[in-house]
This record gives sequence, structure tokens and C-alpha cells, in this order.
Amino acid sequence: MAILAVALGGAIGSVLRYLIGVWANQPGWPLGTWLANLSGSFLIGLLYVLGKEKGWLPPDLYLLLATGVMGGFTTFSTFSLEVVTYAAQGLPVRAFLYVLASVGAGLVAAWLGWWVGRQVM
Repeated sequence: MAILAVALGGAIGSVLRYLIGVWANQPGWPLGTWLANLSGSFLIGLLYVLGKEKGWLPPDLYLLLATGVMGGFTTFSTFSLEVVTYAAQGLPVRAFLYVLASVGAGLVAAWLGWWVGRQVM
């Protein structure tokens, strides 16, 4: 059952990731990737608290959402390729700013999700 939950969640997350990329990516800045990683970081922080710390989510639902959906939705591999591509195109400042904006904001988003989850009764 756990493998099915992760697989189904991964399919859902991958489709959502594709849709946000179609909607938000722009020439010169991969906004869709950035938004997916930030919202995914927030949501995985929230899911961790609700599922693991508070036990409000059954284990299979937690796997479906946190491991499956968030795993398919967040895009670290795409992010890594975009950074390498910027560097290869002779845009090291853009590469650095993208890393800083993604990692820094992602950590803040994960903390906010964790914090919001702890505020819920």
C-alpha cells in the first residue's frame, strides 16, 4: 500500500509541477521551478508537523502527500540543471542569485510550514 501511495502521489505532483511550469516559467527566470520549490518546501514542513509530530494524517496519506506529491512536485534536479546552465552561459551572477533565492527562500518556506503546523491545535 505504501508504494502505491507514493506512486500515485508522485504522478499527481509531477502533473502539478508541469502545470505550474507552463503557467509561470518565463524567459530569463524559471519562475515555475522557483514557485514549485518554495510552495513545496512550505507544504512539506506543514505536512511533517501534521503527519509526523501531531499524527493527524494516517501513514499512507502522509506518504502519498509528503513523499509522493511533494517529491513529484518539487524540482531540485531541474533547479540544479538551471543553475549549471546559467553558469555555462556565462551568467554566474544569475546562477548565484538563483541559488540564493531558491535555497534561502526554500528554507524560510519550510520553517514557515513547520511553524504554521505547530500553531494548529
